[in-house]
Amino acid sequence: MEGGIVLADTSVLIDFFRKTDKSNSYLISILRKGYSFSISAITEYAIYTGAIGEQKLYWQDFLKIVKVLPFDKDAVKVAVEINEALKRKRKQIDIAA
Repeated sequence: MEGGIVLADTSVLIDFFRKTDKSNSYLISILRKGYSFSISAITEYAIYTGAIGEQKLYWQDFLKIVKVLPFDKDAVKVAVEINEALKRKRKQIDIAA
């Protein structure tokens, strides 16, 4: 689906951050396939919560150019629907602790 939007989670951003050669990151592979990406407010929270020292400056600069989607009532409704569908298929995603 070229031109689509991917909701990148924390693991995708951390993979990008940790790679010395950013071109080998999952995030870059998504962009090469023609997708754009956004993150949720929850992912932004997780990134800042886990960042230490100079990492916070890196993420502040990086996230200035990333669209952050709010986690509002509409997002809760969709998240619940997705979780219920995954539960029926026994493919539920673990909740981060």
